Amino acid sequence: MTRRKVKLAFIVNDSARKATYKKRKKGLMKKVDELTTLCGIEACAIIYSPFDPQPEVWPSQWGVQNVLERLKTMPELEQSKKMMNQETFLKQMILKAKDQMAKQKKENREKEMNLHMFRCINAGKVLPNMTTNDLNDLAWVIDHNLKEVDRMLEKMNNTVIHQGRSSILAAPSPIQPQMAPALTVAKTEEMTLVDDVHGLAMNNADAIQRQWYVDLINGNYGNETMTFGDANPQNGSFWPNP
Repeated sequence: MTRRKVKLAFIVNDSARKATYKKRKKGLMKKVDELTTLCGIEACAIIYSPFDPQPEVWPSQWGVQNVLERLKTMPELEQSKKMMNQETFLKQMILKAKDQMAKQKKENREKEMNLHMFRCINAGKVLPNMTTNDLNDLAWVIDHNLKEVDRMLEKMNNTVIHQGRSSILAAPSPIQPQMAPALTVAKTEEMTLVDDVHGLAMNNADAIQRQWYVDLINGNYGNETMTFGDANPQNGSFWPNP
């Protein structure tokens, strides 16, 4: 079960106030004990109330005296540095509330001037019945919005430039065409083909020449006549004439 928010106000009913006092006093003593144990500090508590004739102290009279003696040995400025009473507490609360109210007023004024700005844009002119303070605040809001737009545009441009540089750095380098191996293969195939043709021609020439020698030895010329030396004067060879 969640605790409901307690209204900080004086309890008018005597019995309810006494019951609350006893409960809160017990909780306060427990918290002081936990504070000294967890943080290793010296602390004491002295509580005066209309319900008890004698003040209640914690942890004991001797312990309270030791803490008070140590406090008296400190400089006066150090003694009052963290000290707070009900009046000081209320002053701090009032200052905090004033700061929050001033901040809220500023936010409301800025929203109001933004609304006036959009109304002027829609109307195409400055609205009537605007005071000098309204115009000054409106000029400030317009200048603030323009600076915000410039900042966002600059941020977007920087993001685009950064992404472009990242893309360039991450892009793979173009593969250079490997022409040399292909040319080498083509050249090798061409040389092989030439060698094959040359070898075939030489083999055919050798076969024809051998057949001619066989015919020469066997005397199988038919009607052919042989000329020697001058039969083919261009190359100085001898072959049977048809």
